Order: sequence, then structure tokens, then C-alpha cells
Amino acid sequence: MTKQINTESSSVEFDPSRRSVIKATGIAAAMSVLSVTAATKATAQYTGSWDKTFPKSDHVDNRKVSYANRLGITLVADMYVPKNIDRSRRHPALVVGHPFGGVKEQTSGLYAQTMAERGFITLAHDASYNGESGGQPHFISSPDAFVEDFSAGVDFLGVDPLVDRDRIGVIGVCASGGFALAAAQIDPRMKAVATVSMYDMGGAKWAWGGETMGPEARQTALAAMAEQRWVEFAGGEKRYGELPHVLTDQTDPITREFFEYYRMPRGAHPRSTSAISFTSDPSYFHFRPFEHLDAISPRPVLLVAGENAHSLFFSQQALAKTAEPKELHIVPGAGHVDLYDKVGLIPWDKLQSFFDEHLTA
Repeated sequence: MTKQINTESSSVEFDPSRRSVIKATGIAAAMSVLSVTAATKATAQYTGSWDKTFPKSDHVDNRKVSYANRLGITLVADMYVPKNIDRSRRHPALVVGHPFGGVKEQTSGLYAQTMAERGFITLAHDASYNGESGGQPHFISSPDAFVEDFSAGVDFLGVDPLVDRDRIGVIGVCASGGFALAAAQIDPRMKAVATVSMYDMGGAKWAWGGETMGPEARQTALAAMAEQRWVEFAGGEKRYGELPHVLTDQTDPITREFFEYYRMPRGAHPRSTSAISFTSDPSYFHFRPFEHLDAISPRPVLLVAGENAHSLFFSQQALAKTAEPKELHIVPGAGHVDLYDKVGLIPWDKLQSFFDEHLTA
């Protein structure tokens, strides 16, 4: 049965001129297109050998691992294992993906460590071309690679002697929610899928909050991206989209929300620059992860979103296109970025019960 709690609509407008295509109530986009030549430095709150933006758990063992995806790109991930795990048997496991422009030391690592505290073996990876993972040039975005990264995580976990390969699930936060859904459609080894504050990066290129991007605006946007390819091929300066480094009186609320995480000690990390190449954008114009969501069934889908999140409509759209069993779980009082790291708002019990139920032995 479909479950939905406290659902509210979100009224926002599409802006084809911005990389992130975020525009709320006529204000500027969250990530403007900038010309940058080097990775942004950020001040993080971690110290010593623990390089995460969240506290280290005394109940979980953590180690860094690496493995190749189908495209031959080496992925680097953090693996979390409960310290009290019974090594005489196999256990359920989860692949966890980070938000767009993020790294494993932030949100996805927090989710992976916390779910490991709750009995799961977890793997938080850096997406291809980002963080510590391979792929050159760095700071580009590829939906095909990002979807593949989830299956590569299942490959890695499925040969671990502590993992029951028939009980592997996935969690995708923000844009990784869309990538996780796309991956599950074509990889039946993913037995249960949960998304949190989910973004459909492809659908956003065509419509934002129900406002369709017209053919003329779409062609104008694609023409600018194509022109930039010539510039870069000829040795010109590369263009990237990234969050601003300074807030102004004109900064819109959505940009402020991301800024307070990525640009402040709360969530800043040196490898999370938020910079993604401008010429990566065209690949999202034909990335439509919601088109075949019914293919995941009869495997279950859980969509988690804040009732005040500007991205709530993505989860609502996915709910409408997903076949049973499915559920939309609304977190009262939460915004989009709140569910990145505010542990008192993140519905840990809901996530645990979902995977406990659907990753049974």
C-alpha cells in the first residue's frame, strides 16, 4: 500500500540560465556559473586523523577501500562495520551516495556510520570524477558514471565474506537519490532503495516545480554549453558552476541553505568544492530517472523528504511514478539541507525499520 504523510506542495519556478536550475520565487539560482581554475579551499570542523565533518562513533570500525567500476574508474570509499558484528554469519549491507558536489566525508558518511551503528555494513563512496575517486578531468559530472557507481558498490559488497549479497540496499541523498533510483531500475541486486531530500537532476533541466522549460530556452542553454566546449578545446579557461563564497543581501534563501552547509564549518570539506564543469550539463538533458520507476517493483522504495524542503516535489513526482511497494515519509519541520546532517531530524528509526523489513534473511 502507498503511504504518504503530511505532504505539502512546493511552488517554485524554473530558471534555464543556471547550472543548478534552482530558482525560488523569482530569486537567483543556488549555484551560479563561474570561471574558476582551482579547487576551492574550505575550513572543516574535523581535527587529527579523523577527516569527517561528523564525530567518530565508538561502536563502528571504519576503513578506506577502493575498487573499480564498470567504466574502469577507481572509486574510493569508506566502509563502516559494527564493532560487535557476528563474523560467523553474513549480514545486510547498504551503498550510500552523497549529494551533488559532496564527498563521502560529509552527509553520506554520516548516514553510513549511523546505519552501521544500527547493524548494517555500509559503504559511502566518492562519485566518479570527484573527491578521492578517479576519473579525469576532475570536477565533472556524468549521470551514467554516477549511476554505475552504485552498482560498483554492490559489486564490492557482494564479494565481502561478511555481506549477504542477497540483502544489499541503497541510500541516495539529494542528487544521489535520483542516481540510486536509476541504478535500481537496471540492477536487481539492489533489494531496497531509500532516498533522502531527493533531486532529479535530469528532470530539473526540463521543468522545475511544474514550470516547463520551453524549446527556445532549452536550445539557448545548450548552445551556450556547446560554445564553451570549443573554448575549452582550444585551451581557453574552463567554466564551473559552484556556490558563491560570500553571501549578499541579494542571495536567495535556497543558496543560503546550501551555503550554510558547504561553506561553513558545519559541513565544509577541502575536497568538496561544489565546483562542477559547465560542459557537464548537457548530459542531464536526456537523463530521466523517473521514466521507468515501475521497473523497481516488487522491490520497495522509501522516499524521505522534509515538509519544508524546496525539493519536496521531486519525491512527490517519484511517488506518483513508482509502483508498489512505496512510501513517502515526510519529516515535520525539516528543510532540504536539514536532512544532510541534523541528526535529531533525520528519521533513523524509519530508515532502519525499512531496511530491517526488506533486507531480511
